[in-house]
Amino acid sequence: MADAEFVVVLARSGREFRVPVTKTILEVLEENGIEVPNSCRQGLCGTCETRVIAGTPDHRDSILPHDPGERVTMTVCCSRSLSERLVLDL
Repeated sequence: MADAEFVVVLARSGREFRVPVTKTILEVLEENGIEVPNSCRQGLCGTCETRVIAGTPDHRDSILPHDPGERVTMTVCCSRSLSERLVLDL
């Protein structure tokens, strides 16, 4: 599922967005007027690190531990989802 379209849900507002294979979560959020702090857009700085409430992220960054059992956050600039829905603390 990592290279497939998925739905990202923003827990605070309940808004849902489809993330196509060709875009990142960050790009989709920005296109919809949602600002998330970011800097490198490559998973190197951690500025866009966001808490995951539900779903299974596909961690593609270079700075955070890659053991899913160790983290409850993800970088939305480059990481994707292994599940059909991903609920974020936004």
